[in-house]
Amino acid sequence: MIKKGKICSILFCAMLLLLCGCIKNDIPYPHLDTEIVKISAEGEVKAAAIDAQEQTVMLYLGETVNPESVTISNITLSDGAVLKYPDVKEPLNLSHPIVAVLYQFYEYEWVISATQEIERYFTIDGQIGSAVIDVPNHRVVVDVPESVDIKHLKVMSMKLAPAEVTEYSDNLEGKLVDFSSPVEVTASYFGKSEKWTIYVRLTDVTITLNRIDAWTKVIWVYAAGESGKELGVQYRKSGTDDWMEVPKSMLTINGGEITARISGVQELTEYEIRAYCGEEYTPVNRVTTEAVLTIPNMMLDQWSKDGKIWNPWAEGSEPYWDTGNKGAATLGESNVMPTEGCWNSATSGTSALLKTEFKGIGSVGKLAAGSVYTGEFIRVDGTNGILNFGRPFTGRPTKLRGYLKYKSAPISHASAEYSYMMNRPDTAQIYFALADWPEPFEIRTNPKNQQLFDANSESVIAYGTVLYGEDVNEFTEFEVELDYKATNRVPRYILIVCAASKYGDFFTGGVGSTLNVSNLWLDWEY
Repeated sequence: MIKKGKICSILFCAMLLLLCGCIKNDIPYPHLDTEIVKISAEGEVKAAAIDAQEQTVMLYLGETVNPESVTISNITLSDGAVLKYPDVKEPLNLSHPIVAVLYQFYEYEWVISATQEIERYFTIDGQIGSAVIDVPNHRVVVDVPESVDIKHLKVMSMKLAPAEVTEYSDNLEGKLVDFSSPVEVTASYFGKSEKWTIYVRLTDVTITLNRIDAWTKVIWVYAAGESGKELGVQYRKSGTDDWMEVPKSMLTINGGEITARISGVQELTEYEIRAYCGEEYTPVNRVTTEAVLTIPNMMLDQWSKDGKIWNPWAEGSEPYWDTGNKGAATLGESNVMPTEGCWNSATSGTSALLKTEFKGIGSVGKLAAGSVYTGEFIRVDGTNGILNFGRPFTGRPTKLRGYLKYKSAPISHASAEYSYMMNRPDTAQIYFALADWPEPFEIRTNPKNQQLFDANSESVIAYGTVLYGEDVNEFTEFEVELDYKATNRVPRYILIVCAASKYGDFFTGGVGSTLNVSNLWLDWEY
């Protein structure tokens, strides 16, 4: 006979089991840094873009690489991670994105994609502007003047598919062709064929003004006219009478395409622009130049101190520049600080002193390369750092100038990747970039989830750098000219980085290397 107390206990246990069966397991998997750190492919034209947060990889393939058979030459995973799929010992079909599965206690899915830019062009003698090449529909459209004989047009150049690996059903280059009706050409490569249709249109317009990009003290003009005729661009300040000719040295003419750079204009001023082909002119276009922008503490002479950490901003002011001092100070003193002496020896002043030092005790510690940058040091990650690169900025300057002194020391510490550089002279680097990131770019120096600045990133609009691998004993003027990818893109962020050791992000450099930087300023014209 079962006692009443036991019956209650049994019923209670049964109810508890029933409830447990209804409990949802909402406990998340632990987050592990299971990542693709580096990856490269044979025939790539630039380094892969790796987004650790989105868990994506983009490979940039040269045009002679078959996307359906991509050989991975190297892949590096974070510590402890294993690649379950795909087998990178075999070529990958990246004609579409594929899912890679990484394993470290749990499975993590990454998406690997590839992009391939193929240069395409088609030119006819006397055409107006450049051909319109519609890749998805395999169409080419070329405009020519009404005065030409459309049945006898000479094809000057043709490239509709990858170089070296393409065969055409009819290579039209150098031939006289009848374009009174559409002409078809088949391009065969990588085991597939594309049928291209070429259309030629007669037009009575011989010159068009396609786009004007007005910066602060530079205006860029893009126009299209009839090739073989005299082409040019003129401008004047609104309200004046005389047109000024853009010098031939400031013009680039490619067939009928015109690119003009107008320098020496004034900020916040309206100008009138027109292009011409022979005796024909475009309608007048009006544009207004942008304002000169400034950023705080360009002299690098405003400093404050919080305990043993030197900060490159005056006490109570809003930070714009930062350093790695918060990280270096976890193992010692600041290695970026103000120092007496500046570019102008006739006056007293302060410059930034950046030192490369070993922080730690004995052999336990890390190399800390002195650097100052526009951005913010976010936090320490063990003995590594997490930073935000860039400050809001929408101007389009042409150059960064300033003064520096440098003392190079032999490289005394190096990561495995750069071990071959041991005992070579250290190198200082100053680089300047404009980008349209949606937010400041996060830098992570921890090798397990490393993310560093990439000048070739699609988000980087303009970039320039200077390197110094020898001693510069007196303050000397330097110049960093920006190389713009496009003149019509407007940046969101400005990034200036000065570093005593170029490879400091990889904990590679020479103890004793020192860089002094003073009196930075932005140029707005060429």
